[in-house]
Amino acid sequence: MPELNHVPADTPAEEIADLLRRDGYVIVDDLVPTALMDTIDDELAPYFAATPLGYNAMIGTKTRRTGALVARSPACRTLIQNPTMMGVCRDFLGHASAFQLMLTQVISIEPGESAQSLHRDQNAFDFYPFPDDYHVQCNTLWALSDYTAEMGATRVVPGSQFGDKKPTDYAEDECLQAEMTRGSVLIYTGKIVHSGAANRSDKVRRAINVNYCVGWVRQEENQFLSVPPDVAQTLDDDLLKLIGYQEGAWAMGYFRDFEDPLRAVRGDAVTYGFDGSRLTGDAGAAFEDQLANSE
Repeated sequence: MPELNHVPADTPAEEIADLLRRDGYVIVDDLVPTALMDTIDDELAPYFAATPLGYNAMIGTKTRRTGALVARSPACRTLIQNPTMMGVCRDFLGHASAFQLMLTQVISIEPGESAQSLHRDQNAFDFYPFPDDYHVQCNTLWALSDYTAEMGATRVVPGSQFGDKKPTDYAEDECLQAEMTRGSVLIYTGKIVHSGAANRSDKVRRAINVNYCVGWVRQEENQFLSVPPDVAQTLDDDLLKLIGYQEGAWAMGYFRDFEDPLRAVRGDAVTYGFDGSRLTGDAGAAFEDQLANSE
């Protein structure tokens, strides 16, 4: 029976990004230790218990979606900033001036849940028709629990990142399930068709869903509301930028009097204006051209 592609944890980030461009997904086996997953489980246990079941078929009527992971779990902050994932995002989303956190949630599919409808995550952007060669997202599902077909391991439709077919045009037998060990991660693009599968077991299937996106689009989970100011003040600068305290592009998301958004948390310790030297590639060249032509 066909299986989805797996690579070992020591695979270079650039190679993983190339696989995403080619296949639309890749599973990285055992990228983080199970001890980290144990800590996340412990930190989030009270929130799992308090999270209500979903209210429609798309989010699941026997599924709980626990968000605000940056605020609620210090161990999740480590996972979100995993060095391999940061390298993958820098490469895969490097056509944009910056990348940011799109959403954080633990998806708990309980026994008896039916299969979710097949969909593309990038449709969250009001179904905007992004070009085939423009990737707006780099998404992850980390196996917080066992991740077996019977428990509802994520379904992926290989090859569905290309072409004009709607998610509903794909048949059930075109789906392959992302079975993986605890601490492994399914990385996938916003273009590939996928969904949660039915949980036919007596166990809860939990996945940590952390998605990243280019800096100029709106985040699906509003991090400024999910991460209170008193928590934001305790975070390191790199994580603050990742959750949105940065310019998404030149003049995109500035703070107050055309200031660096980090000044909202760090005050005068941060330089006043926008630092265009941080831009790279095409974005950096375009910024320099705009400055030159404005003089």
